[in-house]
Amino acid sequence: MKSVFRALAVASLLIPFSISVSAADKLAEGTVKKIDAPTQRVMLAHGRIESIGMMPMTMMFKVKDAAMLKTVKEGDKVRFQVEDIGGSYTITHIEAAK
Repeated sequence: MKSVFRALAVASLLIPFSISVSAADKLAEGTVKKIDAPTQRVMLAHGRIESIGMMPMTMMFKVKDAAMLKTVKEGDKVRFQVEDIGGSYTITHIEAAK
């Protein structure tokens, strides 16, 4: 009987963790409107960004690595991840949508 309770306790700890990890891994979708390489920023018209609770809009984002800007061009449909780094919403991953 103890082993059943122990297994339930372990499962209750793992389930919330697995749900939160998958929500954080979900990529947002948008369209590249403008690339400003000198300032390492990209303007995206995007849908809801679940990871930061942001509603759909068009806005400029910093990119964590300037090399990311070479992988997309204006007009591209993209999937991306945003994190709040030092109080600034920063794209940490971006890829062309398939």
